[in-house]
Amino acid sequence: MSQTHPPFWRPDIHADRRPMLLARNRIKAALRRWFEARDFIEVEAAILQISPGNETHLHGFATTLVDDAGAGHPYYLHTSPEFAAKKLLAAGEPRLFDFARVFRNRERTALHHPEFTMLEWYRAGEDYEALMQDCAALLAEAARAAGTTVLRWRGNEVDPFAEPERVTLHEAFARHAGIDLMMTIAADGATDRQALAAQAQAVGIRLAGDDSWSDIFSRVLSEKVEPELGRGRATILCEYPISEAALARPKPGDPRVAERFELYACGVELANAFGELTDPAEQRRRFEADMDEKQRIYGERYPVDEDFLAALVAMPQASGIALGFDRLVMLATGARRIEDVLWTPVAEPGRGGR
Repeated sequence: MSQTHPPFWRPDIHADRRPMLLARNRIKAALRRWFEARDFIEVEAAILQISPGNETHLHGFATTLVDDAGAGHPYYLHTSPEFAAKKLLAAGEPRLFDFARVFRNRERTALHHPEFTMLEWYRAGEDYEALMQDCAALLAEAARAAGTTVLRWRGNEVDPFAEPERVTLHEAFARHAGIDLMMTIAADGATDRQALAAQAQAVGIRLAGDDSWSDIFSRVLSEKVEPELGRGRATILCEYPISEAALARPKPGDPRVAERFELYACGVELANAFGELTDPAEQRRRFEADMDEKQRIYGERYPVDEDFLAALVAMPQASGIALGFDRLVMLATGARRIEDVLWTPVAEPGRGGR
């Protein structure tokens, strides 16, 4: 939970925020023009969904849909438009984008908000490396629209016009944490917790007895690696372990890693991209494994969207990406926290309209 701040509607507070909010509008308009010039269709995914997503650490907002007979049905506010967007790919849309309002519970920090805007786009029949080129172009577009030549966050700066560096997870763990990640992953993608735990402890990572391989991986990534990414120029962090890429397909020639990358600038994660998995049986297996882990950790699980799995049978090979639009605006305007670039932040519990 963030600390309490003065209400956004106070005229003096709004006057301070207004230049950043106007820049937000210019950036959105510029990015929309960029997509439309490349034959992308803008779509609007339904917010109410059968499942909010099936990743272990994602937390949705639950609600109830009451039908005309008065019966209640559990629904969720989506954490991403991904399932709906992929159904549109199955329907035949070749290129699409969505400035989607999405909702994630248990998340409110300088970089997180319960309700935020996620820019997602998909390319049917195109490799995920095309998305890397898109990311570089959109950083430049956002900077031009904001009237800046630098992205900033907490003392770190990035040149948005410089070509992003490309680093694999294996290279990043070795460079920034002194850990040989791939020696903890077997040829079939199975992970060795003890091998990773020993290396993590040797470089000062504190562990709990019940930490899984994934927990340790995430801790090393957040404590040692992420703060060093996107300095001077953006970083594309790629080739994630297959166990850390729930909706991505394996990389050809190396089943240990997936076609997944994340975009970083100023140490901030901006985007998450996949070469999309289209095997419904494998996708179901991954969803069920993640929900078993969610049950173990949090005592809850979400339903699987059976309609989504059915659509995967008809979905073409594609690449897709989700970009935190508010975070991009933050970096382009030099804002200190995400709420500075939201027109009307969500009220803090117990604080009225604050």
